[in-house]
Amino acid sequence: MFEVRTAAAQRALTAATLSLVVALACIAAFLPPMAEQTIASVPRTVLIGLALGSALLLHWVFLGIGARRLGRSVGGWVGLSALLFPIGSVTALVLLGFFSDESPAAAPMPGR
Repeated sequence: MFEVRTAAAQRALTAATLSLVVALACIAAFLPPMAEQTIASVPRTVLIGLALGSALLLHWVFLGIGARRLGRSVGGWVGLSALLFPIGSVTALVLLGFFSDESPAAAPMPGR
């Protein structure tokens, strides 16, 4: 049972990592080397902005799902990620990945 829960949590953390990479790529589009090309076209700016918003939202949702599957505080981990973005997001992913290797007695499943 613990292996299934850990695998499910790892899938959620992998999805959170992928969505964080997409969000960071969208942020990079607004940084000086590419900013002129990005803001030169209104549709491109809107598309990148929507992608950034969607990727951030998905990152926080998947991070919360992963934390819940590991029996951790969803609000605490998502709050860390949101308040200290992007360093807090990377830290949360690394720590939750580390905690996923704990024994089942150390991290009981809430509500079960």
